[in-house]
Amino acid sequence: MSRSLDLPKIDELAQELAAIQQTGSKRIALLGSRHVPITHQQLIEMMTYALVLGGNRLITSGAQGTNAAAIRGAMRADPNLLTVILPQSLDRQPRESREQLEQVIHLVENPANNEMSLAEASSICNQEIVSRAQQLICFAFHDSSTLLETAQFAEEQRRVVTLFYFD
Repeated sequence: MSRSLDLPKIDELAQELAAIQQTGSKRIALLGSRHVPITHQQLIEMMTYALVLGGNRLITSGAQGTNAAAIRGAMRADPNLLTVILPQSLDRQPRESREQLEQVIHLVENPANNEMSLAEASSICNQEIVSRAQQLICFAFHDSSTLLETAQFAEEQRRVVTLFYFD
């Protein structure tokens, strides 16, 4: 009995293997929930520090929690390898976020999205972040719909996706 091979699946696995074996620097998108315990934020910060120290470019957004921890880690390692893309303009961000974001060298604002809800603007922003990256690392809860949709979008764009769940 002959078995047909699922060629698209084989192609996806080959792409993932190539991405994992790549020794040069990568463009890594890192996104996650705002609601993260401080111990998790410290781990994300250390991981991001190591990724950027290794020469990888990090792309994230500007929210508190996961993204703020990623920004701290990247800024400590090499601020030139960090790009932060905001869903809306800088003045729409909370004050505590603005203080950190004003230190970012490569900051992209999206004032055209100011009239949208934050959820809509974040979804568009996350897609832009994924489109600039080769890989997505995402920290989410099982009910984080915007983040899970972003992970699905990244898979459809044939990005390597690593999804960590907090719950």
